[in-house]
Amino acid sequence: MMRRALLLLPPLLWLLLLVAAPVAILAGIALSESAAGVPPFRPPFTFDAGWQGTLEPLRSLVADQYYLDAFLRSLLVAFATAACCLALAYPMALGIAASPARWQMPLASLVLLPFWTGFLPRLGAWIGLLRDGGWVNRLLQAAGLTSGPLPLLYTEGAMLLGMVHAYLPFAVLPLAATLLRRDRTVEEAAADLGARPWRVFCTVTLPLSLPGALAAFLLVFIPAAGEFVIPELLGPPEAMLVGRALWVEFFQNRDWPLAAALALALLALLVLPISLFQRLSGRRAP
Repeated sequence: MMRRALLLLPPLLWLLLLVAAPVAILAGIALSESAAGVPPFRPPFTFDAGWQGTLEPLRSLVADQYYLDAFLRSLLVAFATAACCLALAYPMALGIAASPARWQMPLASLVLLPFWTGFLPRLGAWIGLLRDGGWVNRLLQAAGLTSGPLPLLYTEGAMLLGMVHAYLPFAVLPLAATLLRRDRTVEEAAADLGARPWRVFCTVTLPLSLPGALAAFLLVFIPAAGEFVIPELLGPPEAMLVGRALWVEFFQNRDWPLAAALALALLALLVLPISLFQRLSGRRAP
């Protein structure tokens, strides 16, 4: 018993220091009152004055339609990003799983190739491609498809394109791992019984890969819901997502309690998909 406790002590301390303590500090700031000074808030509790907390930052999230719209838009963008990544990941994962064993690792490495470069240089490349004088507009004009430059940059499409490019590997790898472990004899039996390839995929391969597909979807959805950099650099100015709203409140308005309340609300929204992902990971563990 003592040995088990000693083994569990390091991860428990890790969780307390790096998970529970930051969340507790965030909750304390969210219950504080904004005030001039450094830091720009009055702590909710002091030994001299006692409890001075307020629920006004949390009430503002519910009362102000601006923040509700930001949350809704963030969830919609995250859902669209995860859906697009999953649609692109399936053929890529099937190709990796169907390739010879000696090619599977090199192909998986190619999926991770974007991670070998910096995040901001990749976004800078998209800005160069999509701007009015970029390669995409030049090719369209050279082909005679457009008479002038199309407004491709700072649009919803550019934002979604950047999000899908950034998070696609998170969908490909778990899906490929699931497809590699599937029982191919079931697919062969369905084909022997006269099922066409598309029907085999829909009735056999897809159901067998659903746990991996759901895990891939959640791996993209969870970080995409709080994304800030990509919408800021590629998205339209009116695309106010939670990440951008949080940045504005923290750095521009210096309203730390409201920014902390936004962060806590986003964390609460993501608790369900995070718990679902952990449950799926536990089921797939040997």
